[in-house]
Amino acid sequence: MGRVDGRVALISGAARGMGAEHARVLVDEGASVVIGDVLDDEGAALAAELGGRARYVHLDVREYAQWETAVATSLAAFGRLDILINNAGIVRSAPIDVHPVADWDLVISVNLSGAFYGIRASAEALKASGHGSIINVSSDAGLQGYEQITGYNASKFGLRGLTKNASLDLGRYNVRVNTIHPGLIRTPMIGGLDFPQNHVALHRLGEMSELSSLVLFLASDDSSFSTGAEFVADGGESAGLAHY
Repeated sequence: MGRVDGRVALISGAARGMGAEHARVLVDEGASVVIGDVLDDEGAALAAELGGRARYVHLDVREYAQWETAVATSLAAFGRLDILINNAGIVRSAPIDVHPVADWDLVISVNLSGAFYGIRASAEALKASGHGSIINVSSDAGLQGYEQITGYNASKFGLRGLTKNASLDLGRYNVRVNTIHPGLIRTPMIGGLDFPQNHVALHRLGEMSELSSLVLFLASDDSSFSTGAEFVADGGESAGLAHY
């Protein structure tokens, strides 16, 4: 307990799923959180569940002004900002030869431009923290190609490059910037759907708690000498095929 005592985190896409789990774990470990999302009812309910160390703010990550408001909310409510988690993301599926241009634009704007906007809007507050941590949620699809997710693949690879750049530009201020690369995680969105994992070394889905443990590690001083790095939690999927 208490690994992020007194710190303040801003999390995009945090009203449900993995983002909500990250918020719960950080609060349990002593942090205050600002929950950003476009799902206002679910976000407000989560903030109420978490109590006085949580706030909800409407955040469409494609809108830079809304990022500025989210950062201002962190400072007004809790006096600081130490942790930024760029968690919001979407996927659209189609082969590249028929991939709708509008879907490409949407996915890039949320997954890549949204993360840049978050970093840009929060940079001064994170620099003032003295121990800032930015955690960009990429994917296994940021390490290897998958068919029919053109925009998603490109955005998650792009997020790796953005992370490298930000780590170099912000390292002098002791702001660390890293990516996490989840494989398939059991979330409410996939419900009871069957996803055979016989091609993955561990032969199972990941659990949200396993990703949140990694987020907590990167948010805390336990990872104080890690920046510009890639942390993979995919059950071995990117290691190669494990059919048996």
